[in-house]
Amino acid sequence: MDIEGYAKRGLIRGDKSIKEKLADRILEIKNISRYHAQELANAVIVEANATIDPRGEILKPIISGVTMGDFGVGSRGMGDFYTHEKIAQVIGKTSAIVDSSHLDDSGVVRAEGKYLVVTIDGMHSRLSDFPFLAGFHVARAALRDVYVMGARPVAMLSDIHVADDGDVAKIFDHIAGITTVSELTGIPLVTGSTLRIGGDMVIGDRMTGGVGAVGMAQDLTARIQAIPGDVILMTEGAGGGTVSTTALYYGMHDLVDETINIKFIDACEALFDAGMIEKIHAMTDVTNGGVRGDAKEIARTAKVRLIFEEEKLRTLVNKKVLAMLEKLEIDYLGVSLDALLIIAPQEYAKDILECVREKGVAIDIVGSVVDGEGAELIVEGISRDFTPRFRESAYTPIKKLVGEKTPRNFDAMKKAVDQTAKEAVDKKMRVVGRIRGD
Repeated sequence: MDIEGYAKRGLIRGDKSIKEKLADRILEIKNISRYHAQELANAVIVEANATIDPRGEILKPIISGVTMGDFGVGSRGMGDFYTHEKIAQVIGKTSAIVDSSHLDDSGVVRAEGKYLVVTIDGMHSRLSDFPFLAGFHVARAALRDVYVMGARPVAMLSDIHVADDGDVAKIFDHIAGITTVSELTGIPLVTGSTLRIGGDMVIGDRMTGGVGAVGMAQDLTARIQAIPGDVILMTEGAGGGTVSTTALYYGMHDLVDETINIKFIDACEALFDAGMIEKIHAMTDVTNGGVRGDAKEIARTAKVRLIFEEEKLRTLVNKKVLAMLEKLEIDYLGVSLDALLIIAPQEYAKDILECVREKGVAIDIVGSVVDGEGAELIVEGISRDFTPRFRESAYTPIKKLVGEKTPRNFDAMKKAVDQTAKEAVDKKMRVVGRIRGD
């Protein structure tokens, strides 16, 4: 619980009983005396009062009036993709080979004649109570993001934040999950950061964090390189953090074991060992709103049209996972499958298929790249629209309650987001100019 935020909201409302209410909230979590809780509440209110109306351009926050939840940020749908486009706008033009404007899995810069690939992945927010699982899946995700750029990972780093009342052992359990992936792949975890969430101002035992990875490449397989005439291949997928979360919060805990594997990494290593990476135009991992989301991002970035065959896609989803998703009426094409998507010239498809299958990983051709824009799905010979929904497929009871429909005021929210992105750019340039003495 964010007690600083709670205090500020009460102060803004003019709530005269905010101190007692805050003390009550603190006592719900902390095993302390009421006197101590009241002292804490008073100290929080003093600090909240001191910062409730910051002065000066640096301190004054830019406000859009649009919340993360309302706009679907982090929900791997239209609002999330739109926000990432605006993030690229705020960052601006860079000297990178691949940056945020490409909507790729990682960033790329030149380093001594090679490509240095850098990525960061946040752990799944609903896996806070399952530190090992969270660590395993976020580490695997970070490595995937490096591999799909045509790079071999060389190191990982982690960032762990546990709230004030969280057990210290959460850190060790989480690190064990990360380094399980290290042990299996030979890619070391070399550094990191361990902090409390919000210091003294967030109570409870919530955990969050991320894992970054760095790799080196001779040739890139960025999304922008997909061209008409290419074929689309996909490996088998059993999901990761998202599928685990679905299984956990619908009481199907045994299905979590289906996600514990490194088949994606095995497939990538097979492609490297066979010298196939330079034959591939683009690769991505099926995350970010599932195949629907990845199709949209690739089509937009490369300015092409992607056509997928539903029957081929379906056969590559782990049978137990697919059965669970269909039982729960969750669109398997709109959730993270953690499969490898490869876009390559037709003439190399056979070699790619053989290479990956020899490693014991299932793979097939699932579509093609043509002239045009957007994406389509062929279902029993009929072409269907394949655009992502406002949010990724609702895969927990709460997400089903929130829904996937686009809000009626989405266009108005976009205008507010546009305006504040512009304000952020302007603020950045003013501060840069001040420091430079312009």
